Amino acid sequence: MKHLLKLGDLSTQEITQILDLADQLKAERKAGIPHRHLEGQTLGMIFTKSSTRTRVSFEVGIHDLGGHAMFLSSRDIQLGRGESIKDTARVLSRYLDGIMIRTFDQKDPEDLAKYGSIPIINGLTDYCHPCQVLADLQTIREFKGSLEGKKLCFVGDGNNMANSLIVGGIKMGMYVSVACPEGYRPDADIIAWANGTGRLQITDDIFAAATDADAIYTDVWASMGQEGEAEERKRVFKGYCVDAKLMSVAKPDAMVLHCLPAHKGEEITEDVFEAHAAEIFEEAENRLHAQKAVMVLTMKK
Repeated sequence: MKHLLKLGDLSTQEITQILDLADQLKAERKAGIPHRHLEGQTLGMIFTKSSTRTRVSFEVGIHDLGGHAMFLSSRDIQLGRGESIKDTARVLSRYLDGIMIRTFDQKDPEDLAKYGSIPIINGLTDYCHPCQVLADLQTIREFKGSLEGKKLCFVGDGNNMANSLIVGGIKMGMYVSVACPEGYRPDADIIAWANGTGRLQITDDIFAAATDADAIYTDVWASMGQEGEAEERKRVFKGYCVDAKLMSVAKPDAMVLHCLPAHKGEEITEDVFEAHAAEIFEEAENRLHAQKAVMVLTMKK
């Protein structure tokens, strides 16, 4: 695996390899067993979108692996002042051993991979969030024992999270249902691909989507960069809330996942969030382990 740009680029076997290694690295960390696979290597972290979990988990992760992280905001590098991605990729490839980028346009990590000569990891774009979904899959497998045949329900905006959950879930043998309003559906090409597998349901009926679900997932109604749409989205998404009533149609042992931060009282109620806090914060922790596995598999010499 040379890069992680989107989950659509990976096979089921490659995703399984990441999850297996993530489990191993998690167990070793908890046992205090060093795993310095990237001794002396440097990861450049480009942020045009800020984040708590992405920043901290990648920085701690590369440190655990024996390497060093370099935080690069748009104020720190010439990319924010008009230097092209093409030139930035060619320069940074001379200094760094890998790049993680969290940004808006999917073309940015794709172009870094095209013009650079080092591994590129997509920390999030408006199109997809592969690192988060690898952690999500790790968490579901951890709590449920397997992924094959399980039903994953996503409630909310058909955004980057929905796109990656559809691809990752289906590639790992899950059935995926998405409840979202008309006009806020996932990417059309991803829907077309998923429809060909017979494992996707798209509906505006949250109860139909959640029926017999093994895991219910939600995200904020207005993501970063959509702050100007927040009030309109509150109107559109009213009712798209993971609450006790919705949980009553899922399987009795259904788990709840949220990529955080959560706006409690909007996409999820406080009581449901707290009842499933163990799962949600294990999911947040697993960002560290899944991303360490990705770094090892892409950056290890």
